[in-house]
This record gives sequence, C-alpha cells and structure tokens, in this order.
Amino acid sequence: MADFLTDITTLRERARREMEKGPVTEAYGANLERVLQVLNEALATEIVCTLRYKRHYYTASGLYSEPVAAEFLEHAAQEQQHADKVAQRIVQLGGRPDFNPETLTQRAHAGYDASDDLVEMIKEDLVAERVAIASYTEIAKWLGDGDPTTRRVFEDLLAQEEEHADDLRGLLERMPQDRKTD
Repeated sequence: MADFLTDITTLRERARREMEKGPVTEAYGANLERVLQVLNEALATEIVCTLRYKRHYYTASGLYSEPVAAEFLEHAAQEQQHADKVAQRIVQLGGRPDFNPETLTQRAHAGYDASDDLVEMIKEDLVAERVAIASYTEIAKWLGDGDPTTRRVFEDLLAQEEEHADDLRGLLERMPQDRKTD
C-alpha cells in the first residue's frame, strides 16, 4: 500500500509559504488561467440568461401568459443565483469576475432574446437552456479531477438547467396546438 502522499511537515510549510494563493495548492490539477476564463464565460452566460428571463417576464402577454411569466421570473432568480455562485468561485480561485456589460453577450454561451411572442420566448429560453446544458456538461467532464470543487459547481448548475429545460418543454407541450407554430 502506498504511503501518504506528502508528510505533514512539508504540507504545513507549503501552506504557510503560499498563503496568498488561498485554496489553490500544489494539488490543484487544472489550468487555473483557463478555468478562470471558462468561469467568466459561464458568469456571462448566467447574467445574459437572467436578463433574458427578466425581459420575457415583463413583456409576456396574452391569454396563457400568467403561468408562463411566473416561470420566467422563477428562472430569472435561479439564474442570478447561478451567476453569484460562479462569481464567488472566481474570487475563491484568485480571479476577478468580469461583469463588463459591453462584452457580456460576446462571452456568453447562450444568447439574449427580445421576442414578443410568448411561444417564441419559451422556445428561445429552451434553446438557451439546452446550450447551457451541453456547455456545462462538457466543462464538468473537462475539469474532471483537476478541480473537483469547480466541477461540482458546474454539476449543480447543470442539474438546475436541466430542470429549467424540462419546465420549458412542459410549457410548450401545454400550449394549444395553434400557438406552437406561431
């Protein structure tokens, strides 16, 4: 059986010598600079999703809009929580969260939408959720064991994005047939 990786004295000396690195130790196995870039892209994605859902919430109208708008508002709040989690992780890793509004949509994986039609709003939100699901799945796999904490952040986000996609699919299925193709 292999011995413990590093003796306690060495761990303590390293911890004291590199305190300014916070939680990033020699055991960190990912490319920190690239992880911070990916996290900032995810931050932009979550902010854009928050804004899209908020816009849809405030502009949803029509016979079926009340329950749909309520779903938009709930998703907007959850996307804002996602943005906060991602920004917090960026700071934990010693990075700077990028909230620059001039570049948000360029860095975001999902797009912004200004549809006025309720069904189109649902469809665009579902597309954006599917983009986030594909992206976050790929990121979690890419991180692997190199940064298990950031991987878990993405896995948590992924689970909720999957719920959002399921909610939106359900909304589309409940729309009257003549509204689904508008």
